[in-house]
Amino acid sequence: MAETQEQEGTPTVQQLAAEVARLRERVEDLEDARELDAAIRRNGEKPLIPWEHAKADLGI
Repeated sequence: MAETQEQEGTPTVQQLAAEVARLRERVEDLEDARELDAAIRRNGEKPLIPWEHAKADLGI
């Protein structure tokens, strides 16, 4: 039966599940990019924090 599905081009449940997982990850990446773009726009005119100050705040 698996051979019949492959010959007909019908995806298996496992293939569909893998594709859904890939699409879910892609959607999350796109949401992250959209949030980053929004943050950049919100903070576009604000002065940047010097790297040394950021490292000190983070304890690095």
